[in-house]
Amino acid sequence: MEHAVREIIDVWAQLPTARFWREKWLASLMRWTGGEAPSADTPVEILIAAMDEARVSLSLISAWSSPKGDLISNDEVEAAIDAAPTRLKGLIGADISEPMEAVREIRRRAKSGKYVGVRIVPWLWDLPPNDRRYYPVYAACVDAGLPFCTQIGHTGPLKRSDTGRLIPYLEDVMIDFPELVVVGGHVGFPWLDEVLTMVRKFPNFHLDTSAYAIHRLPEEFVKLMKGEGKGRVMFGTNFPMLTAKRCLEKLDALGLDEEGKEAFLNDNARRVFRI
Repeated sequence: MEHAVREIIDVWAQLPTARFWREKWLASLMRWTGGEAPSADTPVEILIAAMDEARVSLSLISAWSSPKGDLISNDEVEAAIDAAPTRLKGLIGADISEPMEAVREIRRRAKSGKYVGVRIVPWLWDLPPNDRRYYPVYAACVDAGLPFCTQIGHTGPLKRSDTGRLIPYLEDVMIDFPELVVVGGHVGFPWLDEVLTMVRKFPNFHLDTSAYAIHRLPEEFVKLMKGEGKGRVMFGTNFPMLTAKRCLEKLDALGLDEEGKEAFLNDNARRVFRI
């Protein structure tokens, strides 16, 4: 890597537990990455080593709530942050089947200063983000000043992709909650026309490149990064499925100017997540 950015922030990472790795929907993802699902929790030291290898200064790690219970709990996220407090910040998981408990959890965790956002993955719930069960979470995010992070685009795991459509699902949310800051992860392919529409329509809508090695980003998305989306797109890996080193190998081939690299790898994340 030849880029000379002062700091790199990874806005989408996780430390999967053994129960996360046992999920059957991972089969398609493991085929794509060519790996095998481990049988144990992923240790925080593995993430820190991968960050050091690519000069990543900070990673945002997330809890994963699901209808079956927490695949990665907020307590487990917090324990990892406590093990590496200068290198990790958290994204709160929320159980939307218990809306008021989710609201209390967000409020409680937000006070700790260890979390910078909330993340819910819609395909895990098979519920699009405009479902009524999410709405108390959105209100709690606005109240706590936390961005809402979610997955957009097709679903790599063996789950339905429809929940990742931006229009009408996520668009409804942003119309109903004009103060809510939203970060759409995983680029949004194949609905890139909807991604562009959302960027133009909502100044508080942002994106990250997680789940993509840089050289595999769709051409339309790269054009967005250089143009209207210059201040909206952030770097993410989807660790441990992809490492930062792998994602950034061909960064210079994108043709970003120095200001664009700083925005993508650092500045946008610092602004959006108030780091």
